[in-house]
Amino acid sequence: MKVMILMVVGALCCAGCTNSTSSLSQADLVEPLVPFVSQTADELHKVPPARRALLADIATATAARLKSGKDANLTFICTHNSRRSHMSQIWAQTAAYYYGLDRVHAFSGGTEATACNCRTVAAMRRAGFSIVKSVEGSNPVYLVQYSDARPPVRAYSKLYNTDANPKEGFIALMTCSQADRKCPVVEGAIARYAIHYVDPKLCDDTPDEVSAYNARCREIAREMFYIMAEARKRLNRTWGPQMTDSECSHSRAGNGNARPVVSLVCAYLP
Repeated sequence: MKVMILMVVGALCCAGCTNSTSSLSQADLVEPLVPFVSQTADELHKVPPARRALLADIATATAARLKSGKDANLTFICTHNSRRSHMSQIWAQTAAYYYGLDRVHAFSGGTEATACNCRTVAAMRRAGFSIVKSVEGSNPVYLVQYSDARPPVRAYSKLYNTDANPKEGFIALMTCSQADRKCPVVEGAIARYAIHYVDPKLCDDTPDEVSAYNARCREIAREMFYIMAEARKRLNRTWGPQMTDSECSHSRAGNGNARPVVSLVCAYLP
């Protein structure tokens, strides 16, 4: 009987971890984004150890909301809501989709409203996102598409407590030290974390501009994927013994259903 169960487990693993699953992942994401995302998901070990504890705490808070049957709303806050907070919001939403965390919703805002900087838009386009400007003006609205199967992220500058963002029950993530100091208490937040990133604005209009924005985009992407991967692991533990990433890389396709099925089978092994 045990041998038969093991054979079933093996069959399920093979069904979920073949090249066809990889194709599914590529089909779910907009095609130009696939290489960047695939590389990012394979580089989570590059997250500095000093950052991992902080990111793991955020993952735990995110998973706790999901385990309780509630949505996990993450609001990324910076001063002008023009660069780092938008990168964080977009990558967090993309990573949540990639790991099948459908009830994770990412938002962003500032302590002041200016505009989503054109250099931010250019960096995200270089990563592979499909971005169109839907509203012109001094504070344009960009529609950022990471998957044709999901609505686009609306990127524009706004206050963090605007009507477009959750007013309570959200996790506040401070992406810059200035906003962190200006908002020691974020009203309505159930948790608050400082995840400061160096401002690529420091390199605007210099020979290092493109490389600075690319580096910040890569760093933020990697850390958002780390958070969502860890949140996924915490959720999977409620279903039984966890499989390794190599055994169940299909979770990266944005489908979290197959992995717990296998874990349930494993949980019944004597």
